[in-house]
Amino acid sequence: MNKKITFRILLAIALYGVFAAAIMHFYKDTPQDVKNMVWDEREGYNRQYIATLKLDTVSIDLIFKELGNPDITEAKKADSSNFQVLFYRTQHRKSDGITTQDECTALLFKNDILIGIGESAYLDYKQLNNSH
Repeated sequence: MNKKITFRILLAIALYGVFAAAIMHFYKDTPQDVKNMVWDEREGYNRQYIATLKLDTVSIDLIFKELGNPDITEAKKADSSNFQVLFYRTQHRKSDGITTQDECTALLFKNDILIGIGESAYLDYKQLNNSH
């Protein structure tokens, strides 16, 4: 090979490396606009985000900001406290166009603070007695 071809090949490899590094540095893997994601992207994002949550430290407002509106929600008052469970879609089960609870992960809040995640959180919510 002559020197011109070798130089062009090395230049192309170097430019590719710079381009790839720039993409990895500047491209955010977590999209900011949850509303515009397609369903499978949103499920993956929801799963990843929920996996990072810590009980007793997360507010319901932060969840609304990061995950958007829930797919399903329930609320009640018990023992002078407000309880709300938000369901976010995290796993596809059936292609019927309807999101069901078994396709979602439950997030349980007491007075707007996260106190439970998952199926056990919803079971806890269902066992709460309504106060009148």
